[in-house]
Amino acid sequence: MVSEIGPRTKTLAVARPGWAPGTVAVDLEGNAAAALVALDQAEMARAVVVGHSLGGAVAAWLASAAPDRVAGLVLVAPAADTHSITALDRLLAAPVLGDVLSAALLGAAGGAAAAGPVRRVIGSRLGIDPRYLRSSAALLRRPNAWRSFVAEQRTLIRDLPALERRLAEIVAPTTVVVGTADHVVPIASARAVADRIRGAALIELAGAHHLLAQQRPAELAELIVAAAGL
Repeated sequence: MVSEIGPRTKTLAVARPGWAPGTVAVDLEGNAAAALVALDQAEMARAVVVGHSLGGAVAAWLASAAPDRVAGLVLVAPAADTHSITALDRLLAAPVLGDVLSAALLGAAGGAAAAGPVRRVIGSRLGIDPRYLRSSAALLRRPNAWRSFVAEQRTLIRDLPALERRLAEIVAPTTVVVGTADHVVPIASARAVADRIRGAALIELAGAHHLLAQQRPAELAELIVAAAGL
């Protein structure tokens, strides 16, 4: 996504705690605090904040907690309210069982992404560059990734009710983007998030799945650039 935006504006990609080396997963408040530290280190007083999936929840929390730092908000397939919690999410967040299922799910996904023929079939069906899947394979097979994943599933269950109440406090111009074929975050959830944020625009990309940055990078980049007023 950074490459799609190019030199039109300064960009900063922030890895969530638990996914950056030497870090552990934290709650939404901790994620927002980490994002603020990254903005400070980059000497960015204000920014258009973009978040995907659980990152959308982090971005929304940041916008409600530090409105003076958020010039605009783009929530991409956001898991940002309780409508986004599915039965599978609850299973993956369960004690013990969630740890086992998360390790099995991510390990299997990593194995599939590592296998050339399978990777090419998945990439073709989802409209995703197989090189992205290959680069994700090693990460998905790491036990640290499994631990971070299950910790974040539990964060979803615990923190989304509070975030849902905070959405109405967001004052930054907001765009919510969702794919109509997203089976990870229900489209009804994205619509509910847009309804809760005053003046938010909702954009539905026909036929797009959950991985919008990989499937529709050019369209998403233009939406982000528009949010930045460029």
